[in-house]
Amino acid sequence: MNSHAKKLCLIFCALPFLWLLSKTLNDQLGANPAEALIRSTGDWTIRILCVVLFITPLRVMSKTPALLRFRRMIGVSVFVYASLHLFCYAGFDMGFDWDDIANDIFKRPFILVGFVGWICLGALALTSNNFAIKKMGAKNWQTLHMLVYLIAFLAVIHFYWMKSAKHNFTEVIIYGAILGALLLWRLGRKLQATLNLK
Repeated sequence: MNSHAKKLCLIFCALPFLWLLSKTLNDQLGANPAEALIRSTGDWTIRILCVVLFITPLRVMSKTPALLRFRRMIGVSVFVYASLHLFCYAGFDMGFDWDDIANDIFKRPFILVGFVGWICLGALALTSNNFAIKKMGAKNWQTLHMLVYLIAFLAVIHFYWMKSAKHNFTEVIIYGAILGALLLWRLGRKLQATLNLK
């Protein structure tokens, strides 16, 4: 990845954070800033996850192998925004009371699902480097990174349960359809590859 492309990718990943930071500093988060930050960081997590999963289909359909170079940085940024989402929840919602947070995780299913998704994202982020690939071996590394499919499913379930309290499912349907289509495309490719081997 050349330096200019890397900088542009980094700027792309940082823009949502800078936008939220600007709104926070300028007191533009509305009547409930804490809730706005929790929701916004969660929204950006699932949006950037959609971008990550779109890279491979776009690379294949556009025949642009160079796009694959951006997947690692954007993938790690998904974990960064998920961590910000968790941090905002732990701080603004729970006051960093770790006992209450632990109880809340097991009391509210959508919190548990989100937390499991964050752990899975952490495993992918920690191994998104050449050293990890070398130590684990390419096959084991690829198997671990199949967790992205579980993460996508958990993200939609977490989002659905969160929105169900307000009976607002429009965004859930949109993100669910996008992620579902991207995963089905991958399954179709794998099925086609399997049939071609026979």
